[in-house]
Amino acid sequence: MKTHHPPLSILLALLASTLTGSVVTRADEPAAITLPESDEGLPGVGPIRRYDWFRNLWKERRGAWAARTAADKRALVFLGDSITQGFGDDFQGAFPGAKLANRGISGDTTRGMLLRLADDVLALDPAGVVMLMGTNDLEEGATPEAIAANIKAIIAAIEAKNPRTPIVVCQMFPSATEKKRPAEAIKQVNSLVAAAVKNDPRVRLVDTWTLFAGPHGDAKAEEFPDLLHPNDAGYAKWIAAIRPVLETLDLVPVAADDFQPEAGFEMLFNGRDLTGWGYREQKSQARHLDLDGRQSSPDGRYVAKHGRIVVTTPPEGRRVEQLWTTREFPGNFELRLQFRATPTADSGVFIRAPQLQCRDYLLAGPYKELQHYRPQDWNDLVVTVTNGTAHCTCNGEVLEAALAVPASGPIGLEGDSGQLEYRRLRINKLP
Repeated sequence: MKTHHPPLSILLALLASTLTGSVVTRADEPAAITLPESDEGLPGVGPIRRYDWFRNLWKERRGAWAARTAADKRALVFLGDSITQGFGDDFQGAFPGAKLANRGISGDTTRGMLLRLADDVLALDPAGVVMLMGTNDLEEGATPEAIAANIKAIIAAIEAKNPRTPIVVCQMFPSATEKKRPAEAIKQVNSLVAAAVKNDPRVRLVDTWTLFAGPHGDAKAEEFPDLLHPNDAGYAKWIAAIRPVLETLDLVPVAADDFQPEAGFEMLFNGRDLTGWGYREQKSQARHLDLDGRQSSPDGRYVAKHGRIVVTTPPEGRRVEQLWTTREFPGNFELRLQFRATPTADSGVFIRAPQLQCRDYLLAGPYKELQHYRPQDWNDLVVTVTNGTAHCTCNGEVLEAALAVPASGPIGLEGDSGQLEYRRLRINKLP
């Protein structure tokens, strides 16, 4: 299928006003749910599918959605293709209590999603949007540049409609060359999209490619039986990957944590704000900015929410920053906490001065051989400092048997890339 590609500079300059203005037909008019006969005058670049089965599915699903626009107002909207459609309207019961709307159409391309964005998504005034798209474009021969341009245009239109709408962009899942979706093309799309959203504070990028990719970059049959669509195990991993981000953005409910410290332990974090924590000068370790009473650091990198200290994903993609206790801890002690990491996220726990790498270990290392690590779930970290050395374990497995530490100093958390959460931070002084 050959399509006319208008200059990208003109497209990207006009897309937001086109999608939120009068050019796009209202969803309650019959023409709006019927696939246009040609690409002429349509926003975006690249292929739009027009197979008979796709025309029928497009009209059927969009017609049903148009009838429930009012009921779906302020929902968290998932926008995508067959992978999203296959999630189901109940999203496998993954987010109980959340108001959700599935706007996936099997076979759809990014240009098709751009075309239907105003009526299927923006008309809902969504609480947030989760995006996963692009795989069908590759099968139809679209270039990575065209796919990335459409995704960028979709994001621009969402932000033009409401600049406060949070957007979660999932990287394109791996597939296979025999599916006309080679790993290198998918990686190129993901790289272009990452560059496009860099420095945009409204976008959270989740590394769902590395999460699923096999040794050679293709989908694994145990999670993608047809090397394209996830099975229940694949969906479970996707749910786990995005849940921390959705909870931090208050897009899905968060279960209460009624944890109480063990006898002898005192809490280092009150669960409400950053009292007892702050910034220090990197070299001298002198206290620079105390955050007592604040729920967030000035730049929003560290947030106290839902009983957790959240190290948020930096808009730049990667930025090193450190948060420290205002107190120092001499002598022997046992530090206990739980952490949860999004895919490939990178952080660290400072024990006075040395850093214990705290990451999504199996994907980001350095402890890739752990048997009990729980990806994208809560993990127990225990650090026992005795006579100048720290014995560190994760879920009972040794990370460091004898990490040398100074005689005294604060406890710290580092942010690098991805989202990390810490909770139940407590300490017990030892003889």
